[in-house]
Amino acid sequence: MSGTERRVAAVSGVKNSGKTTLLEKLIRALTDRGLQVAVIKHDGHHFEPDVPGTDSWRHRQAGAYGTAIYDGEKYLMVKTAQITPEALMDQFPEADLILLEGAKDSPWPKFEIVRGGNSERPVCDPATLLALVTDLPLSLPGVPTLGLEDIDGMVRLLLDRFGLSKEKEGDAP
Repeated sequence: MSGTERRVAAVSGVKNSGKTTLLEKLIRALTDRGLQVAVIKHDGHHFEPDVPGTDSWRHRQAGAYGTAIYDGEKYLMVKTAQITPEALMDQFPEADLILLEGAKDSPWPKFEIVRGGNSERPVCDPATLLALVTDLPLSLPGVPTLGLEDIDGMVRLLLDRFGLSKEKEGDAP
């Protein structure tokens, strides 16, 4: 799938706003509809890709710049290299939808979470928002506002935005 055909949306917000929890709910709702969903998470810190003590961790500690582990159904590859989100997206050509966790400064369409007690106002460019997802009395001109638990509303927005409802629902024309 080329860059102009990619179906990519982000779940953004400040740290500890509930992005992972919201993504879990969205993934379940989308896969329940038969969609194949991939997720790419940005980590602002240097994460440890291998569990200390495992064989692949030991290989990296010995100096390997890359490792891979696989079985008959899945694989995990770790490679020390510069990478872009777009290059990672290329690794999921069969995905119906790619969701990004984070990416608040990206041009990708996004749901921004603004949660009381954690954040006071949106931080993303309103022009990139699919919806503002909040438990606060907030709104932005031209941007839908959804509650934190309105997963069905978020799914409808995604399906409409990317034309997925006609492709994946059995009773669609």
